[in-house]
Amino acid sequence: MPVLVITGTGTEVGKTVTTAAVAAAAVAAGRSVAVLKAAQTGVTADERGDAAEVARLAGTVTIAEVARYPEPLAPATAARRAGRPPVRPHEIAEAAAKLAAEHDLVLVEGAGGLLVRFDEAGGTLADAAELMSAPVLVVASAGLGTLNTTELTARELRGRRLDLLGVVIGSWPEAPDLASRCNVADLPDVAGAPLLGAVPAGAGALAPADFRVAAPGWLAPRLFGTWDAEGFRGRAAP
Repeated sequence: MPVLVITGTGTEVGKTVTTAAVAAAAVAAGRSVAVLKAAQTGVTADERGDAAEVARLAGTVTIAEVARYPEPLAPATAARRAGRPPVRPHEIAEAAAKLAAEHDLVLVEGAGGLLVRFDEAGGTLADAAELMSAPVLVVASAGLGTLNTTELTARELRGRRLDLLGVVIGSWPEAPDLASRCNVADLPDVAGAPLLGAVPAGAGALAPADFRVAAPGWLAPRLFGTWDAEGFRGRAAP
C-alpha cells in the first residue's frame, strides 16, 4: 500500500485529524510517510493548511500540496474565482507517484467528499484514485445521517472498481447517543468494508506528543494501529 487515498463522506467529518492519526501510527511503526493535500482551499499563502496541521500532530512527515486557493469553496469553484489553474486528477497522481518513490507510504487527502469537483471537466478525487490504482479510506461521522452518505460513497467506489480499504469514524463523541452507538455495527454493513478505527472527538486539540502516543490506539492494525474493533463494538453496543 504505497499510496492511500483518504476521503470523507462530507466536510467537517474529521478527515484531516484522521489523516494525522494514520500518519502518526505509520511513523511509530517505522514507516517513512508523506502527506499530499490534493487541493487546499480556504487559506492564504501564508496560512497553515491541512497538510501542515497533519505534520504538526503526526511529527516527522513530508508534506506537499498540489494547489491552494484562498476561498473556502469546492476546488473547481475556488480555482475559477481566484483566476488560477484548477487541479487535474493526473496532477494529483503524478505528485503522489513522485512522493511514493521516496517514501514508504503516501497519504493523499482529498477536499470534502469523494466527488467534489477539482476542475471544470468534473475531475474528482475518485478519478485520481483510479489513475493511481490506490485503495481508499473513508472517514465518516458518527451520528444520525452517516449511514446514507457512507453507503453512497461506498457504492461509487465499488462502481468504479476501487478498493475501499475501510471506514474510520472521524470524531467519536465522549458520550455517544443511540444513533452513534448503533452506527458502529451498521457502518460496516452499509459500506461493505470493515470499520478500521474511531478517532476521539477533540483529538486534534491534544498536544502533539500526546497525539502521537495515542494515535495507534485509535486505528486497526491495517492502519498501523492496535485498535480492537470487536472490543469497541461491544463497548458501544446499545
